Amino acid sequence: VQAMIEPFVDAEVDLVAGIEARGFVFAVPIALELGCGFVPVRKPGKLPAATLSRDYALEYGETSLEIHTDAITLGQKVLVVDDVLATGGTLAATCQVLKELGAVVAGISVLAELSFLSGRDRLAGYKLESAIVY
Repeated sequence: VQAMIEPFVDAEVDLVAGIEARGFVFAVPIALELGCGFVPVRKPGKLPAATLSRDYALEYGETSLEIHTDAITLGQKVLVVDDVLATGGTLAATCQVLKELGAVVAGISVLAELSFLSGRDRLAGYKLESAIVY
């Protein structure tokens, strides 16, 4: 977790957005360490209040993700956290929905990056840090 936090300690992050489900494992301790809030990004139908949804393509089909519409205050800096960067579809959709809610994406932190799938290319323009690259 420390390797995932280190590149962002001076980023003045307001919230950490963790992507269901394994992203939660890393996002919560990162939020605690940075002294900021945690926001879950979930699969459809799992959040109790009004949500904003974003569809995105997978290697084998299509799915969507959701976030509460009241989770972000305009201009908040959000660090996006997940366990693995593969094709970049989930992370790109998460960044898009956060921006639609008025967030500033402070960066993306993942435990492992599968570089042979070129997911980093879909996330050009974001500060992206991977603790491990395969």
